[in-house]
Amino acid sequence: MNVKAPVPSASADPVPRQQRGRPDYTYVDQHPEVRKLRGYTRPKGIGFQIRKIGHVVLHCRDLERSVRFYTEVLGFQISDVYPQEMTPGGMVFLRCNSDHHGIGLVGARDTEAPARDLNHLAFEVGTLDEVLLAAKRLRECGATIDFEGRRRAGVQIAVEFRDPDGHRLEIYWGIDQVGSDGTVRAASQWKGALSFREAVENPVPGQDTALHNPALLDELEPRA
Repeated sequence: MNVKAPVPSASADPVPRQQRGRPDYTYVDQHPEVRKLRGYTRPKGIGFQIRKIGHVVLHCRDLERSVRFYTEVLGFQISDVYPQEMTPGGMVFLRCNSDHHGIGLVGARDTEAPARDLNHLAFEVGTLDEVLLAAKRLRECGATIDFEGRRRAGVQIAVEFRDPDGHRLEIYWGIDQVGSDGTVRAASQWKGALSFREAVENPVPGQDTALHNPALLDELEPRA
């Protein structure tokens, strides 16, 4: 089906004509919408820095079919699996590098999921302090926070929250690294924590949860 591009109004900025069949994008940097959006930048003194996009978790209708695709077609390897008793529909953690997981797959639920395809998007930071600083800033900005603590498989310490459109996002530190022999942490060592204090004061083996600034923990979660 052919769809015609909308004709700009007389008041709109004209788009330069194509020359010799090539699109001319020289106008883009001066476009008012582009200039407005480029005006947003990282504030000074924010206290944390996103290091990379960490992992994506996807809902799927048929868990086994999706696992077969990601492993046999795309070459991912399985790190851990949650049965139905742990996560409705079951969940599989897959990796493409030394991170415990880069993709998570969640099976079908009895009820319709709020987000049919995307569960959440995660971002890694370089220190545990930065996770707490991120949580502090999110609170100050009035963001909806769904979780603070440590997850089980992967054992990352994280803050999970929503963006203005309701997308589920995560900022984390300390995810397990998987060596070339493919050995992952035994499930018996998982220590899910429902608070930062519990995660910091009850670490899993090999996870150094010492904070550079211990006062951050007391600021976010004062002792009773």
